[in-house]
Amino acid sequence: MRALILGVAATLLGATLLGATAALADPVALKVNPTDDDGSVTLGDLFDGAGSAAGVVVGRRVGPSIVFEAGQLQGMARQAGLDWANPTGLRRVVVRGVNFAPGASAPAAADQAQPAVARAAAPVRAAYGDRVINRNDIVEVAYEAGGVRLTISGRAEGNAAEGQRIAIRNLQSNRVIDAVAIGPGLAVAGPGAQTIRTQQFASR
Repeated sequence: MRALILGVAATLLGATLLGATAALADPVALKVNPTDDDGSVTLGDLFDGAGSAAGVVVGRRVGPSIVFEAGQLQGMARQAGLDWANPTGLRRVVVRGVNFAPGASAPAAADQAQPAVARAAAPVRAAYGDRVINRNDIVEVAYEAGGVRLTISGRAEGNAAEGQRIAIRNLQSNRVIDAVAIGPGLAVAGPGAQTIRTQQFASR
């Protein structure tokens, strides 16, 4: 009987401590477009209000972006004393290098973000150079037609150099998009991609 009472007491004590830990966790909000500037992704890069846990490294970015599973991110935040409720039910969180984020003002990024049609006027390499997109990178794909420009994010299905065709899987619809790489983490689809391919063929 005494052993049973001690077991129940230990269970209640454990539940109390867990509740106290949850109560002490600091609530944080995910940043709208999380970025990092050195390849080391920290809780401060991801969350507003990270406080003393802001310097905790949770991942290493290789390439233009890194993807975290939302559940995994919640667990790492909780271990550091932060409580992210994930109110919108995100499944994945993408962190981009600061030069590859939407609206980046760095000269190289601004040049890469030019409309596909404008970029097509520049000479296309006769031979593919260094790789600009690696398999599993998160890539921003632009589709431009009739003066309308749309962008989506997807995961690269392979590797590509600038001007090379690449398949991008839309993370929302899971459909594969046929695109052309135009820079690190950037690709174009639709008429703009066809223009680049035509120019490549003519330059051979």
